[in-house]
Amino acid sequence: MPWRAWSSFFSPFRGIAWPRDSILSRISAGALFLPVAFAAAQSSSSRNHSDILGAWEGESKCTVPDSPCHDEHVIYEIAADKTVPSGLKMDGYKVVNGERVFMGTLRCEYEAPKKTLRCTSRRKDSGDWEYTLSGDTLEGTLTINGKTRYRKIVAKKLTASSR
Repeated sequence: MPWRAWSSFFSPFRGIAWPRDSILSRISAGALFLPVAFAAAQSSSSRNHSDILGAWEGESKCTVPDSPCHDEHVIYEIAADKTVPSGLKMDGYKVVNGERVFMGTLRCEYEAPKKTLRCTSRRKDSGDWEYTLSGDTLEGTLTINGKTRYRKIVAKKLTASSR
């Protein structure tokens, strides 16, 4: 199809043949291809989650003396959150007498370049969970009320053979 036909099709002023190098033709081209580029960027960011996805096992230690907190052996399962584009969810379990006990689900965001995972709790004590990934080790803290470091967590990634 000749250029003039395409330019009149995409033009808000149908019937006017815009020159190929006009600013309007460049804006139209940008408006067409920007959503495609944005979608590609989003899908690539979700692919960057592969190093954090999976099961993690380790220890969650209390850092506040004389609190109701108890040290726990924990298992975290991190997966894509189907309700939030490029979001993650973390299901947390403590191990009691050899059995997994479900503690809850956190909504998380992962910054692949920094290898940081941030999760928030919607409970009244407003906990912020922050983790850093280094190889097969996930280290993090729970900070409550924006100031009190309540827990320190160290977990190792479980492989298929270690489950």
